[in-house]
Amino acid sequence: MTAKAREAVLALDQGSSSSRVLAFDASGRVLARAQRPARLSRPRDGWAEHDPLALAKGLESALDEVLARLPRSVEVVGAGLACQRSTVVFCERDSFKPAAPAPSWMDGRAAEVVARLEHLRAEVHGRTGLYLTPYYSAPKIRWFLDRDRRVRALAEAGRLLAAPLSTYLIARLTRGAVVAADPTLAQRTLLMGADSLSWDEDMLRVFRLARELLPEIRPTAGAWGEIDRGGRRIPLLACVGDQQAAALGLGARAEGSAVTNFGTGAFLLVNAGADARRIPGLLTTVGWQIGGSAPVFLQEGTVHAAGTSFEWLADLGLMKDPTRIDEAFRRSRARVLALPAIGGLGAPRWDYRTKTAWFGLTSQTRPADLVRATAEGLCFLLADIAAAMRGGGVEFPSARIAGGLSRAAAMMAFSADLLGVPLERRRETEATALGAASLAAAAAGRPWAEAMTEAPVERTFRPRMPRAEAERRRADWTRFVDAQAALSRAVSLS
Repeated sequence: MTAKAREAVLALDQGSSSSRVLAFDASGRVLARAQRPARLSRPRDGWAEHDPLALAKGLESALDEVLARLPRSVEVVGAGLACQRSTVVFCERDSFKPAAPAPSWMDGRAAEVVARLEHLRAEVHGRTGLYLTPYYSAPKIRWFLDRDRRVRALAEAGRLLAAPLSTYLIARLTRGAVVAADPTLAQRTLLMGADSLSWDEDMLRVFRLARELLPEIRPTAGAWGEIDRGGRRIPLLACVGDQQAAALGLGARAEGSAVTNFGTGAFLLVNAGADARRIPGLLTTVGWQIGGSAPVFLQEGTVHAAGTSFEWLADLGLMKDPTRIDEAFRRSRARVLALPAIGGLGAPRWDYRTKTAWFGLTSQTRPADLVRATAEGLCFLLADIAAAMRGGGVEFPSARIAGGLSRAAAMMAFSADLLGVPLERRRETEATALGAASLAAAAAGRPWAEAMTEAPVERTFRPRMPRAEAERRRADWTRFVDAQAALSRAVSLS
């Protein structure tokens, strides 16, 4: 055991597909890890939900395994939680017993709630920094209060807690001592003012929600209670949204630095420092707030279904393994355009009516062509986000990439061509966990907190396509998307 390994910091990473816990040393090396699957149920078209108790037990089981693996000589100086955003839990405020399934961030059942409020689109963006979509928590809370008897009864009795998944997990880990959300996760409820970092009374009125349903808001890094497990008392020192954690884990602390995370969804985030300006089509996201300091903001664009799109292709039998994207690029012989719109189009369009489509199919089209087209379609969607950023005056000279899809070299090369900047893939792929761990280490006062995330570049994907060719392809893409959007509004499949 090296001197550096005598101290460790934990990352609890609650994602959409797994519950994971990792222990890092001062150099960012993984000392121990454990993972449990997270089951996502889709009981109806457009619905996506978790069993919140199963998620909590999976995370707690992984935590117990990691603590059992760490030698007692290793001091755990703190822990940080990174959590999927916009997933909301309904539970009893005192016992934290779940009252309903937890609708995922991917859940679109509250579309009818959003449709009634479309006239407030500009006001919502101005107040929250986000757009009015069914994927954020407030529309889901309203939907459950209107439709679910158990949830409504608890609310009427003054016993309901409706809160981000992170709040529920922390309440269990601290045995009820802390019932709170940090600004990165509170913002995803669509009920927090992006400038005030407090619950916004006007947004509560828009959704007809009582403040008493919600947890308190406290800074991202700071005192979050203690975790007492495995004979250890571990200070919980950070709670942060998973995409913000990934940005930190990739070292994007400097203003102007950019990250692209290719996971279940795909995200382009640029560190905007203290600049909370609103750019049409983009999200003004709270990046993190450390103690009582001013928050750091990110300009963010979201693609709703990235890894999910390849899982869908595998379900259709078009690919045997949703990770074998490079193989499809090698085997593809015909160009096809694909619009991956599962769950709707995110930034900068925020369009939930346009359907998934392929264009250019012939008798010679093969499954590999469709897989490649889907991968390229996701790259086009990210390029649309980058164009909106540049139109708003946000430039970035390069981007650091992470997430499972970042291992698909051919897809990353095409993305670099469209974005027109180098994409750097770091050797350490645990960006989200590293970000949460580095926040906790900083809150613990450890001088090595930032150095944890300084992993060397494993591979750089540089633009090789001539810019004129890239722009021609993007022009073709835009015409294709516009035509599909018009067709989706003209033709009903119901």
